[in-house]
Amino acid sequence: MGGLCDRRGGHLRHVCEIIGVHGWAVMSFEGNGSRPPWAYTVGLTARGRPELVVTAMAPLPARDVLNDVAAHLLRTGEPDLSPGERLPGPGNLLLEAVAVAVPPVHLRTAADLFGLEIRATQLVHADARGRWPWCPGWHGPGGRQPVLGPRAGAVVAEAVVPPWP
Repeated sequence: MGGLCDRRGGHLRHVCEIIGVHGWAVMSFEGNGSRPPWAYTVGLTARGRPELVVTAMAPLPARDVLNDVAAHLLRTGEPDLSPGERLPGPGNLLLEAVAVAVPPVHLRTAADLFGLEIRATQLVHADARGRWPWCPGWHGPGGRQPVLGPRAGAVVAEAVVPPWP
């Protein structure tokens, strides 16, 4: 990342140091009463990959999911996840890839480092009964899981893009 990070200070310099050691960093947010927790990678863009994001998952499990999927994709050289693709996550977690509609709105640190043209894939997770957040009866942590883009084959108007700061 060299010159890109040399010009950054404070928080961004620290993120660049983590990326330099591990290949990417994970930014996580605990959420509050009006927003569920979420987390995302920073640094996959430098490797030609979309950043990854999860919502409605506590920071430590989210970190594990993001690290597991990022490491798998980079280690195996598999292509980027296709929207609608389902994959297993750590434990018994079932994930579905959703292309994030407006990544810079949700992944600010990644946008600060790599620009507004970043790409991102959300790893939407099913609940313990295998139901998805767009299905009736979904029950996950925090009571809701924002989906940051349209599902594969879904009408664009169905996408939920919460106005997160």
